[in-house]
Amino acid sequence: MKRFWNWLKALFNQGMDKLEDPEMMLEQARRDMQKALVENREKAVSAITQKNRLEGMLEEQTRKAEQLESQAGTALRQGNRDLAKQFLREKASLDQTITTLRTSLSQATETVEAVKIAIRRQEQEIKTKTAEVLAMKAQWKQAQIQESLQKAMDGLTFESEYESTFASAKERIAQKQAEARARQEMSAGSITGKMMAMEDQAMDYEAEDELRKLEEKLGLATPVTQQQAAPAQDIDLDSQLDDLENRLNNQNG
Repeated sequence: MKRFWNWLKALFNQGMDKLEDPEMMLEQARRDMQKALVENREKAVSAITQKNRLEGMLEEQTRKAEQLESQAGTALRQGNRDLAKQFLREKASLDQTITTLRTSLSQATETVEAVKIAIRRQEQEIKTKTAEVLAMKAQWKQAQIQESLQKAMDGLTFESEYESTFASAKERIAQKQAEARARQEMSAGSITGKMMAMEDQAMDYEAEDELRKLEEKLGLATPVTQQQAAPAQDIDLDSQLDDLENRLNNQNG
């Protein structure tokens, strides 16, 4: 149920946004102006029609009055004064009607002219407003484009924003590289030390061998044949070589 009400609320808000859209508002205003102009033109047509009818009635009544006056003149020439008087009486009644018609026609003519002026002004205003509507629509489109561009620019992420991350990573890499070089240096030093120790041990063996030979020469020790001493030395060297090889394999692993 809650989801349904949320959907209705979103639909209502969307409809309100469309109603408040400037482009739609401007278009509706333009249609309203056009509709008002059409209605005013119909009213103007009606006013002109009434004026024309008054003109027709005035012409007709004027023609009848002239005819009655002509008939009265004819009757008078014939010596019939009563008939002439009757014609003139009817003409007098028509003259009153003619006076009223002339007043109404004058007012109707002024009204029609005023309506025509108002219509022309309204037409000019609609032309001006239509141009304004087009300009404002263009401005609204331009504003929407600018807003879209601004949102797009706001969403962009440039490299400068990652500068600290790159600097941190670079520093850690440099640290690791320095540490690796230090380990290599230590490893190289260890191997060099071992090689030097092996060389020292070999020299010790040689010195020991020379010392035994000197003791034998001086008669201070039991003579040992070269065939007996050499195998012991070779066995000791083989053991050291095996130990060194095992250590190197462990370091490489």
